Amino acid sequence: MDLKSTLLLTGGSAGSFKLLNAVIRVLPTPQPAQRKAWKWRNVSTSLAHSCLTGAGAVLCVDVCFLLVFYRHPQMMEDLISFCSLHSHSLVAVSTGYFIHDFLDMALNQPFKQSWELLLHHSLVISCFGLAVTSRLYLGFAAVSLLVEINSVFLHLRQLLILSGRRNNWLNVGTFLVFRACTLGWMSRWLAGHSEHIPRYVLMMGAAGLSLISTMNVAMFYKMFKADILKNMRNTTEIRKKDS
Repeated sequence: MDLKSTLLLTGGSAGSFKLLNAVIRVLPTPQPAQRKAWKWRNVSTSLAHSCLTGAGAVLCVDVCFLLVFYRHPQMMEDLISFCSLHSHSLVAVSTGYFIHDFLDMALNQPFKQSWELLLHHSLVISCFGLAVTSRLYLGFAAVSLLVEINSVFLHLRQLLILSGRRNNWLNVGTFLVFRACTLGWMSRWLAGHSEHIPRYVLMMGAAGLSLISTMNVAMFYKMFKADILKNMRNTTEIRKKDS
């Protein structure tokens, strides 16, 4: 894709997620979630993005591993200059989503509650924007979207909580596999290829990975404490009462 097509796809993606958000507004909302209608719409839109980009990342990256680099073997050998229509489109669509979500949160949520995600989105938009406009680092950006596989379950968790329910171990398992392992591999790759990357790009990548990793540690702690430890304590208390 040329630059014009890239910008059109990114803008079209942002508009499409905005339209999806508007459609969700008119759909029935579960009774417990009606007091947080905006949160329900925002998380539902994020879930759609995670399903789309998570599946796209699997086709673009995981298939390479599972089927002996069946689809794009050269991508895993060169995450800097390799470019395919699939990876380029995937990252452009994801950039459009993050632009939409940034604006949605900035306009509808108090800054004190959203500043961390706004900062996260700013860094992602900057890094992805560099990738789609320069047609460099698209392989690296596509690998990062494997994180969205876990985001599917995290968004489902939020929707379940808003609906008065909760899911537990699946979040923890996918978090460790698709989020922690992916970010760890990306950090190692970035450090190992620092000599081949311009300093400003290296600083952007390092800043983004550092922030996201810090946020993920805090997120995992809160999730594990709320979903696992609390559930284990409740189960122990019930058993003590029964005995």
